Amino acid sequence: MTSPHSVDMGCSSLQEDHKVLVEKVCQIYDKISKLETLKPSKNVDTLFTELVHTCIPPSSIDISNLPYNIQEIRSRLIRLCGEAEGHLEGHFSNLLATTFSNPVNHLDVFPYYSNYIKLTRIEYDILIQYYPAQDNGPPKRVAFVGSGPLPLTSIVLASYHLKDTIVHNYDIDPLANSMASCLVSSDPDLSKRMVFHTIDILDVTDELKEYDVIFLAALVGMDIDEKVKVVQHLAKYMAPGSILMLRSAHGARAFLYPVVDPQDLQGFEVLSIFHPDDDVINSVVISRKYPIIPSNIDVIHKHHHHQLGMGSIMPSSCKYCEFQMFNNPLNQMGMIEDLAVDE
Repeated sequence: MTSPHSVDMGCSSLQEDHKVLVEKVCQIYDKISKLETLKPSKNVDTLFTELVHTCIPPSSIDISNLPYNIQEIRSRLIRLCGEAEGHLEGHFSNLLATTFSNPVNHLDVFPYYSNYIKLTRIEYDILIQYYPAQDNGPPKRVAFVGSGPLPLTSIVLASYHLKDTIVHNYDIDPLANSMASCLVSSDPDLSKRMVFHTIDILDVTDELKEYDVIFLAALVGMDIDEKVKVVQHLAKYMAPGSILMLRSAHGARAFLYPVVDPQDLQGFEVLSIFHPDDDVINSVVISRKYPIIPSNIDVIHKHHHHQLGMGSIMPSSCKYCEFQMFNNPLNQMGMIEDLAVDE
């Protein structure tokens, strides 16, 4: 825990708008950390809503440059957000399963369902830009790691975008998987195409080669060391040329979710990074498993900012492209390209 005085001292080197932001986040953290429980309630919902509204506006703040004490608060806050998110998903998964005969038809009961619809559409639109569909068609088998008790991404992908794909869901929590499986069990289509595995992903080896695409949930590895450990495991066992999609965060949104930097993805070619600027919080990172893991990946980034349409052909030298959303993500997407060359 930190006092208001120590927060102010830690923020003294920041520019004024960043200082105001950090102090506000620290004040909310202080209140959240004193809660007896993070299960859904009026008080919990109010505080996390205030936190999200504080962090959503576009910000140039660089989380990596924050003072150590603020970094510590951020790390603890991400874990509290993850715990609260788990409780919220569990609550609504149980509510859906006990209220409706086919819960999948009533997912809009979940308060952030529209965000998942948008985020999943963004992920799918980016995926099809890079997935080699000309030979094999859409991905036949995908995996979602960290699916949780309310696997909205998997359900939305399977229902609207990948209608013939088998989706394997991995979660370490048996109760979460039991609740998730119950949600889709009454749906004649999804019950056949969604599979649930209760296991630590670090204990899954040869099976990972069977997936065309693997999605990694934002809260699998809540600090960078944990995240890198998972990524290294996937780099070792995924099939060469297969796609890894991750969720990250940008600007002040990094107080809510871990940030995935290109240098954290050893063994993968980073194809693009997309930063939403609306109410979709997570950034999207798409990468491709190298045929052979290079012994040394040292990429420098040269910034060339210009807009391209989503259908544009990316130059062969593009290993790291930052996408920026403009207007409605479901109607139009622009992007800022960031070329990178090997040193």
